[in-house]
Formats: sequence, C-alpha cells, structure tokens
Amino acid sequence: MNIMFKPSSADDILRPAKDIPLESMDVSDPRLLETNTWHEYFKRLRDEDPVHYLPDSPFGPFWSITRFEDIKFVDSNFKLFSSEPVIVIGDPDEEMSLEMFIAMDPPKHDVQRRAVQSVVAPKNLAEMEGLIRERVIKILDDLPIDETFNWVDRVSIELTTQMLATLFDFPFEERHKLTFWSDMATSSPEMTGGTTSKEERFAAMNECAAAFIKLWHEKAARREAGEPQGFDLITLLQTNEDTKDLIDRPLEFLGNIILLIVGGNDTTRNSISGGVLALNQFPQEYDKLRADTDLIPNMISEIIRWQTPLAHMRRVATEDVEVNGKTIKKGDKVVMWYLSGNRDERAIDNPDQFLVDRENARHHLSFGFGVHRCMGNRLAEMQLRILWEEIMQRFEKIEVVGDAQYVRSNFVKGYTELPVVLHAKA
Repeated sequence: MNIMFKPSSADDILRPAKDIPLESMDVSDPRLLETNTWHEYFKRLRDEDPVHYLPDSPFGPFWSITRFEDIKFVDSNFKLFSSEPVIVIGDPDEEMSLEMFIAMDPPKHDVQRRAVQSVVAPKNLAEMEGLIRERVIKILDDLPIDETFNWVDRVSIELTTQMLATLFDFPFEERHKLTFWSDMATSSPEMTGGTTSKEERFAAMNECAAAFIKLWHEKAARREAGEPQGFDLITLLQTNEDTKDLIDRPLEFLGNIILLIVGGNDTTRNSISGGVLALNQFPQEYDKLRADTDLIPNMISEIIRWQTPLAHMRRVATEDVEVNGKTIKKGDKVVMWYLSGNRDERAIDNPDQFLVDRENARHHLSFGFGVHRCMGNRLAEMQLRILWEEIMQRFEKIEVVGDAQYVRSNFVKGYTELPVVLHAKA
C-alpha cells in the first residue's frame, strides 16, 4: 500500500473538526499529532460518535474507540479483540513483518513476556535506582545555564538511551544507535504515517539485527567460558527455557528486540519533554511543585496521562461484538485511541488541565490494561521521578522559549524539538 499525506506547510491547514462530515472524520492522519491539532477531532468523536467506523482511509477501514471505559473494555478482553498481527493502525510491508510478543495473544504472549519480565522486578528496580540517579546527575550538571538548547536532544533522548544501553548491556559508546533504530521502527508510512522510506527502514532493521545477533553470541560465549551470568534482557532471553532458541527464529528475535527498544524509549523519552511543556503551559502548577516537591511522584502519573506517549493500539475483533451500541464485525480492525480516552470528561475531571496534585492520578490509559499492560511502567515512573527530584534541586525553572516541534506519526505522540533555557536556583 502506498501511503501519502501531503507534507505539512503554512498552506496545508487541516480543516476544523466541525467542518468535516462525521462519517469521513479520519483521526489516523499523522498531521494531527505533528501539528498538535488533534484535540478537537477526538472530542467530536467522543461526544458524537464514540465508536466510529471509517470505511476508507490510507490504512484501510477501521473502528475508532475514543472513550475511556470503551477503551478499557476492548483492552481488557483479549479473547474478543486479538493483538495479532500488529498493534499499530497500518499493516506492515510483507518483507518487514516482524513478530513480537505485544502482537501475540496468550498463551504464546505470556511465555515470551515472562522471560524478560524479571528485569523490571521490584528488587532489580531498587538496584537500578542508584545508577539512574548517577546518570541523571551527570546529564543535568553538563547542561548550560541561561542559554537556549534543545531539551529533547540533551536530556530526553540522552537519558533514555543510556538506560536502554544498560538494560541490554549494549556497548555504551554505541548507545545512540538504539534511539535511531527505535525511530526507524516506528516511522513507517504504511504503519504509522511516518516519513521513513522502506529502504531506510529495511537497512536500519538489518543493522539492528546484525548488532544484536553479535551481542547474543558474545554473551553466550562469555557465559560458557564461566563468566558470571548477567541480568540484562539478552541474558534473560538466553537463559529462559522458552526463549533460549529465539536466535533461531530471526523475525521473532528481531521483533522482540525492537519491541523492547521502543518500549524503553518512547514512553520515558516523550514524557520527559511533555512534563517540561506542561509545567510551562500551567505555571500555577510549577508554583505548586516548587512549594512542595513531595508532589513529584503524583505529578509523574499526571505527566504520563497528559502526555500519553503512545497515541493508540490496534486490535482485530475475533467475533461479532457490541461496543457502546455499535456492532463490530469479526475481522474488523479496532483502534483504541489512548490519547482520547485520557482526555475523556466522563472518566477524568477537567482532563485538559495539568494538575500536579490531581486525585487518583494513576487513573489513566497510557500503560494499557489486561495482559498487554506496559511491562516497564514502574521503570518509566522511576526514571521520571529521579529526574524531577534532581531538576528541582538545581533549577528554579526550565523555561520553554520557543514552539515545540512534534513527531510526524499517528502512533508516537512525541517531540523532535523543545527549546528551553535553564534558570539556576538562587
């Protein structure tokens, strides 16, 4: 399928949601997130047609689920709504159809997830905390004061890339390859409306596969030579009875590596930038935070809700099923729009407001529900908490001094640029 959206420009203004016939409202257009104009489109669907069928789009026909409780119902019922073959709105190119456990149903999903789940067990998170803090301190202490720089590059990407390298025991000096591969994996025009060509993505995925095949064999050789067993993701896969032969299933091996890279990258990376933007858009909340830094853990949940780093997940109906008065037919594509559910007034009071002291701040959709609930949610929250603890010790304010620039995608709700100036504490 050839997917083309016109490049965004001053002459390319998306029509107001109120002017579009409801039956042709297409919220899969990646320009909605790229131009940060998505709010009114999803509000109209929530209010007028919360289970919305679009018979024709660049990604084929699909249902949009836009209210909190309906999303929770779909996400919690894997027997009615299958995650196979992929969890993004578009279908992959046949030559790049990777297999990953997030796009599998139980029992196979459970077996593969269990193999790596222990890397984020409470005991290991506690042991990681000191290392994360050490790296956060180094990153923040190297930042310029009273000088404009791109927060996305210097902090958001740098911190998450360092943590990814640690989780995989990947060569630290080559860690930026992990971010590059993550970006390549999620920017396919066919799957998310991104801008990466088939050739670029194919080359990047081949490079990623070669690097991790090499790492797999190096680790196996070191362990056979008597080195103590590590506790990184590759070692966990190698030493689990159900995944020790994953290297012999190349599409599944690469698919799960990419899943773990993207999962460790996008949620934390874009929440780091989203939190800075939110506090600048709601300065009274920044004042609250300065007055009481004990609000940080609660604020982290609010950041993850308000930002919603992954905009959607896709399912396929396994039988005819009714959702909010509409009959979804067996085989239909169903898209749960998390970013819409997290702004649903029926489930969350004043949802467009960012509140550092919001009651029940964990009541959000960003980590999903049911068997596919985000495996690394506690790690993401811990990284964000440590970052903000160290930020509040050093800086009076992180001031956003220009417009945020956003990723072109209908899947990753992220940033490419966020110009800021740091003001040191007096």
